[in-house]
Amino acid sequence: MAVIAVGLGGNLGNPAHTFNLALDVLSQEPQWHLQKVSSFYKTPAFGPPQPDYLNACALFEVRPTPHMVLRALQAVENQFGRGREIHWGPRTLDLDLLFYDQWVLNTADLTLPHPFMAERGSVLVPLAEIIPHWLHPQKQQTVLELKNRLVLTGIELFQTQGHRQ
Repeated sequence: MAVIAVGLGGNLGNPAHTFNLALDVLSQEPQWHLQKVSSFYKTPAFGPPQPDYLNACALFEVRPTPHMVLRALQAVENQFGRGREIHWGPRTLDLDLLFYDQWVLNTADLTLPHPFMAERGSVLVPLAEIIPHWLHPQKQQTVLELKNRLVLTGIELFQTQGHRQ
């Protein structure tokens, strides 16, 4: 089994409700075992003008390969109406594979660890809550160390115990 982290984001509809439903769907995937879910955080949007985001992170133990995990995440995004019309635009649900154990991978459709995770408070704040000591295999810093290097302006706790477990 591999330990993976999934970043959840959304700013259309009711993201907290969507996150809970998406986590339920992922938990029903064969050989996916939900381990932890962070609190939900309200974060400023970047990209084109749009509403603030809600963000969270979840840890799973999985058997599928990284590319199989990516396909499952994309299928769940599609199930919840994810559009891809505007790069970094508003969305109902964004599911990012942040890491897959300590794998380093760079293919046309998947980069591990996620290429922007070390620069985004919207990822590192919830991730540090659930796995602060995971070591980034390229940067050789923990999630907590990476988070503590950032200016975290505008990130607010939205809801503790985000997912009903």
